[in-house]
Amino acid sequence: MSETVPVYPFAHPAALEPSPEWERLRDECPVSRVRMVSGDEALLLTRYADVRELLADPRFTHSLTAPDAAKVSTADDGGVFSSENSAMTAGPDHPRWRRMMNKSFTVKRVTAMRPRIEEIAHQLIDDMLAGGQPGDLQSALGFPLPVFVICELLGVDPGYRDKFSHWSDAMLNLTKYDQDELTTAAAEFQAFMVQHVQDKRSKPGDDLLSELAAVVDSQDGRLSEEELVITAQGLLVAGHETTANMIGKMVSMLLADRPRRWERLLDDRGLINSAVEESLRFDANPGFGLPRYISEDIEVAGCPIAAGTTVVVSMASGNRDERAYPEAGEMLIDRVPNPHLAFGVGPHSCLGQALARTELQVVLAVLLDRLPTLELAVPAGELRRRDGLIVGGLEEVPVRW
Repeated sequence: MSETVPVYPFAHPAALEPSPEWERLRDECPVSRVRMVSGDEALLLTRYADVRELLADPRFTHSLTAPDAAKVSTADDGGVFSSENSAMTAGPDHPRWRRMMNKSFTVKRVTAMRPRIEEIAHQLIDDMLAGGQPGDLQSALGFPLPVFVICELLGVDPGYRDKFSHWSDAMLNLTKYDQDELTTAAAEFQAFMVQHVQDKRSKPGDDLLSELAAVVDSQDGRLSEEELVITAQGLLVAGHETTANMIGKMVSMLLADRPRRWERLLDDRGLINSAVEESLRFDANPGFGLPRYISEDIEVAGCPIAAGTTVVVSMASGNRDERAYPEAGEMLIDRVPNPHLAFGVGPHSCLGQALARTELQVVLAVLLDRLPTLELAVPAGELRRRDGLIVGGLEEVPVRW
């Protein structure tokens, strides 16, 4: 009888709960065959040490443009990881691009934005309160705050935020859109960003994109205009989509165990940073994970992996690995140290992690100040997952205060 290869991503019992397959595979088959929604097969890594090792290996990238790479999504082009645009952020040009971005996208720049992020959070909470309760924290705060922040960082009009949401979802498609919808969205997003970059070159402002546009015009030519457009698109998508989803999930996880976790934070604001890190580690709904195209024969956990194989690393499963964390299945908001895998590791780790951390810390601090009696308006088990995208999230987060 032929072996049944499970379809990936796995089903979850509830929006905030991990798939039971993670623990089973960590214990029994840490390098396992899975079938993508496209029908292609890949290997899945679920243990912390294996995930960390592969993510840190500079030989392998998330670019799935090779003819024998697995397609991640149901679309003809295979999804965001199969885009030719990934060559810059995952190919031979990546070190050059990363060094240049690190000079502009600095912790100092992000730290300087903190007061403005706090101001935006207060305004959005004012608007939610004015709308009465119960309110939807996801649509009132979780989604708009990162959009406003990344728009200000890039000098983009936030009035386009609904379009940004659609374009972002299209770029992160698994099963939500068909190829015609993706082609249209990609063309619209490209046209918008080409025009925006041209505007920044002719009339620069005090924003990251204007700064990068000046590099395009410099004599050393470190960044072409095409690369700048791709960079702007990537920052706009990554800069709001994942954090927007994480705000709702973080607050839901903290409130799901109310009063224990929330009350501890009310009593000790010094736990805010560790609570954010533990929320990132404990997140059971981060989405697909990250693929790696294996370009030469390797061995992981004693298992040979041939060149040409597509491997998916589950950071979320690795973050729940008892081999790496005592009480890995418990959310301990004072857990320190916490070397979680949520932002990846190595040369391809998340470029915007300082901004994401700052936004999550600010949102949590402002909510504790403004809405100390905040609670979920529905049982945690009734929260609904967003489906069909590479990133994981919640459809809404109903709350009372």
